[in-house]
Amino acid sequence: MTIRILIIEDDPGLQQMLTLHFEDQGHQVQAAGDIAGGEARAQAEAYDLILLDQRLPDGAGIDLLPRLLEARPDTSIVMMTGQHDLELAIRAIKAGATDFVHKPLKSATLQATVDKVLAQRHREPEPTQETVSATPGDMIGRSQAMLEVSKQIALCAGNSATVMITGESGTGKEVVARLIHQHSGRSGPFIAINCAAIVESLLESELFGHNKGAFTGADRSKPGKFELAANGTMFLDEIAELAPSLQAKLLRVLQERTIERVGGTTSIAVSARIIAATHRDLFARARDGLFREDLAYRLNVINIELPPLRDRRDDIPLLAAALLQKTADREGRPVPTLSSNAVDALCAYDWPGNVRELENVLIQASILARNGRITAQHIRFRQSSTASTIRSEPAQNTPIALRSLDEVEAEHIQQVLEHTGGHKGRSCEILGISRPALDRKIQKYRLRLPGRD
Repeated sequence: MTIRILIIEDDPGLQQMLTLHFEDQGHQVQAAGDIAGGEARAQAEAYDLILLDQRLPDGAGIDLLPRLLEARPDTSIVMMTGQHDLELAIRAIKAGATDFVHKPLKSATLQATVDKVLAQRHREPEPTQETVSATPGDMIGRSQAMLEVSKQIALCAGNSATVMITGESGTGKEVVARLIHQHSGRSGPFIAINCAAIVESLLESELFGHNKGAFTGADRSKPGKFELAANGTMFLDEIAELAPSLQAKLLRVLQERTIERVGGTTSIAVSARIIAATHRDLFARARDGLFREDLAYRLNVINIELPPLRDRRDDIPLLAAALLQKTADREGRPVPTLSSNAVDALCAYDWPGNVRELENVLIQASILARNGRITAQHIRFRQSSTASTIRSEPAQNTPIALRSLDEVEAEHIQQVLEHTGGHKGRSCEILGISRPALDRKIQKYRLRLPGRD
């Protein structure tokens, strides 16, 4: 099948390579090197496919995209970019792009994308979504797996279907849920609740609300999270841990879009979109009698599975840089640098705790690296036996005296206090202990608070 292709790309070498590639397949190809030329060609002639670069001499391809679709709504548009920006991919798909590919272009990937476009042209066209403004996101990556996740976010954001986000702990399920909400155009808030963190009796009231006198201490009526979410998004994290009695109530919400407060008899209509997340297999739990199978199907209308960090190691340097910047901004300190052997160590580790574990390791490393340069010897992994096999920089050839646990703990707490400038709240967050516990250890070890000498 011969199609008409327009290439809008300012790199002459890439433009010629793409032109020859598609002409060899028998397609009719035209090219332009900037927005003005590309828009003029699209206005003058109809094309089946437009390959649109993001960075052009006279502007951004994402800004040209809606104008091209307005002029030629039946044209398939594939965005090309050298930027590894997943927010940009979401914007492009939301704005109506058929697909989004990263440079440097791989012939197999590009051909698969074009074949998919050609296959889609034989189907009923889907309405394009309205463009949304860019919102800085926390989802970072250049891997194909994360690009596919960004496409799924864009495709499902504009509808009301229930979404199930699956993946190991620490992969960023709430980040994805928030991105879906940001790009949904919904007027209500994003409300998140952890189904495993609240006991069943309290969780029912939190979700559905209660009437005055419903139980001891209910001295006034209180709306639940579903009511407060209004026309927004209700995010139910750790959904697999939901108690059986609440599973039945949630099923009713999904089926009838109504709730009843605890102690109430009146049905209240709810319009919030429901996004759920779990690191467990709901259907396996259903087979074990721990989760309702009908609810599992209701929740899995759209499924987005997040890859573990070990399956997208190319993203680790980008993530590490972003997390170090985030920590430095929060602490008001210079951003530490990562040595090449530190990056190698991070990329070699399997990360059972995923992005959350990566952040914790980097916080500790930035504390240990007092000169602002993180090397492999500053990287301390939870699985010490694994970590010892991937350290690429030898320790200093100086004898290390064996010390007591108290001495090691005292030194580490002092380093954390130095790092936070004596801020006890942030120190507790890093150490994973309570404020009273920190105070006791400061007194026990006679530690000093920076700036209070």
